[in-house]
Amino acid sequence: MMFGYGAGWSVLMVVGMLVFFGFLVWGTYALFGATSRGGYGPGPGSSSSTAREILDGRLARGEINTDEYRRLVDAMSAGARDSHDVRS
Repeated sequence: MMFGYGAGWSVLMVVGMLVFFGFLVWGTYALFGATSRGGYGPGPGSSSSTAREILDGRLARGEINTDEYRRLVDAMSAGARDSHDVRS
């Protein structure tokens, strides 16, 4: 007989086991659930927004004015021209 001296440890052990198994189940779900859904975030070929669509949305919501919109569109097109210009 333990006369009540060990009751506290047994409660802590049960709580610890529940926490451990909870993390084990959560980790398994996170690992295999993400891989079965195709991973995290948009992958290649997904319907993610392009930079131009994001700018269009910002202009429509009034986050930027037309001058800023034109400046950013020009900067994107200049960057696209520079990336296609290959020099040896």
